Amino acid sequence: MDAIRTLADHVISSERSDLPPPAVDAVKTFVLDSFGVAIAGSRGPWVDKLIETVALSGQGSAARVWNSGTLLPAPAAALCNAYQIHNSEFDCIHEAAVVHPMAVVLPASMAAAERAGGVDGDALMTAVALGVDVATRLGVASNAPLRFFRPATAGAMGATAAIGKLMGFDADTLVNAFATAYAQLAGNMQAHTEGSMLLAIQIGFSGRNAVVACDMAAAGIDGPKDLLQGPFGYYALYEGDYDVGVLLADLGTRWQITEVGHKPFPSGRATHGIIDAVLTARRDDGIGPDDIVRISAAVPPLTYGLVGRPSHGSMNVNYARLCAPFAAACALLRGTVDLEDFTDLALKDPVRLALAERIAVLANDNPDDNALTPIDVTIELTDGRRLERTVTDVYGSPAMPMSRAAHLAKFRQNWQSGREPLAERAGEALIAMVDDLDNIADVRWLVDPMVSA
Repeated sequence: MDAIRTLADHVISSERSDLPPPAVDAVKTFVLDSFGVAIAGSRGPWVDKLIETVALSGQGSAARVWNSGTLLPAPAAALCNAYQIHNSEFDCIHEAAVVHPMAVVLPASMAAAERAGGVDGDALMTAVALGVDVATRLGVASNAPLRFFRPATAGAMGATAAIGKLMGFDADTLVNAFATAYAQLAGNMQAHTEGSMLLAIQIGFSGRNAVVACDMAAAGIDGPKDLLQGPFGYYALYEGDYDVGVLLADLGTRWQITEVGHKPFPSGRATHGIIDAVLTARRDDGIGPDDIVRISAAVPPLTYGLVGRPSHGSMNVNYARLCAPFAAACALLRGTVDLEDFTDLALKDPVRLALAERIAVLANDNPDDNALTPIDVTIELTDGRRLERTVTDVYGSPAMPMSRAAHLAKFRQNWQSGREPLAERAGEALIAMVDDLDNIADVRWLVDPMVSA
């Protein structure tokens, strides 16, 4: 039997009572975090064009685009909201899986819930936890180098699990939904390599496709069953070598949502280890940009492939977010990295660009194809000193988590950064509602503060 059936049985048989308190807390934390980065993402490139374009495929009022309040069919709303979550590279990540699970799972689930009406907070939390479980397990089980954009491919399967749970599927219907989601998988790494904003739109495609897959399965449309382990299944085509034991280990007892981490900076997660190292040196050793002769970072091959690209004066915003030298230069200059570091003005800043030229990223011989850390950073100073830093756990990861105060500060910053910044009362209301998600009778209420003036 293909492992997809075991995952489907896990999704169908699990209930809200199966979630331990840490999993519930993590769901609430990352639901709020994802809403925040989506609001900030409402001012990202192409947002208006994307909303206009998806509306050409059909009008509807089933679900709302967060912040603008535009009414769209559920698949289209899922696409737009997923894009807004990921377009600033600020959304949470499961590092071992190399997956941004909430970017697809949450907007697809919310679109389906808005359309259905009457979905309570407990049902949403259960569905989200299960969707994250499926998406991240697909990633952690892979032993192969990243060939496709896993946040989109695995994310689509996780979102399908979450929507299927909300729609009350049995296991057979959910397997059919997985089959249709698999047939629509989108997510190549060329967009990442070139720094194209289409990278985040691939996340949107996955959210849309998960809604469509579940609608088709609900209508009785059948599909192949050996989706993961078949000769042309997910692992053979999209990943390569994998470990089915890791995929299915501790189902129902080890909830992957508890292993998701915050992104404290709006740049590729693979840049964060270098940012941490230079911020530590800036704070502990009192160094500044004028003290730097050269910074060298020896990083795992995956990290190098994701963010080892050179900085240059014609970078677009998404290329810059995925450029470790540029992100590290911003950190050294300002003591942080935030949304303002990726404006058109900042991308042309000669001071940032000159400092980034003194920062080199080199691949080491780490044998783990999915490792982002550890990284070794050497800082050569004008006074002849050499500072060395090794970063194993980055800030925001479960090993070095953000405090609740820091998490809420990030959320508040993001709600103020939207195309239409939220009123304080609306932002604080959203915090209170997510904290009390267990008692929310209809999760459509969560969208109301995000679209109010």
